[in-house]
Amino acid sequence: MRTTESIFDKMLTDFHPVVILPKDYTVLDLTRNSWNSPDNKFSIGKYNELRPNMYTTNIFGGNRNIHMGIDIGGPVGTSCMSFMDGEISHFGYNPEPGDYGNVIIIKYVISKTIVWALYGHLDSSSIINKYIGQNVKKGEIIGRFGNNQENGGWEPHLHFQLSLIEPATHDLPGVVSLEDRVQALLDYPDPRLVLGSLY
Repeated sequence: MRTTESIFDKMLTDFHPVVILPKDYTVLDLTRNSWNSPDNKFSIGKYNELRPNMYTTNIFGGNRNIHMGIDIGGPVGTSCMSFMDGEISHFGYNPEPGDYGNVIIIKYVISKTIVWALYGHLDSSSIINKYIGQNVKKGEIIGRFGNNQENGGWEPHLHFQLSLIEPATHDLPGVVSLEDRVQALLDYPDPRLVLGSLY
């Protein structure tokens, strides 16, 4: 069985940035604090982080609070790009409070392994004229950060998540329960394998 690291044995420099970040950004600690305006314009929310009292809407069922993606916070309208060539497998709008809002999932082949990447909390224009099977190129802008009226009610940011499990629809569990954590870490690898060492 291949390890997650062997799946991503391409050099990280081969991947295009998903969001162009400035030199200075804030790495958030959401284990204790709610998401608030950081000192810098851009911020990072961690993978595999326990975030108690953050996910309070009905879709989380009261016991899901371990984050399975990386959040990249920034201004509304910030561009999100494809990190390599791929094709759109799912897209749509998740309307529930606390959900992704507008989302695109792209299917990639990395080292002969299929990997899906979810780009969530986008603006409504991001899913216009998209179709399943649509090819995207490395570095192509595929969407932009949405505001809190269209992104599930959150501060503007991108939720970026990898999956080794094919999604059934335009959704992936962005947070999981403690009981599901071990399996989730296998199914949803650390996005820093693509994004690089952000923290």
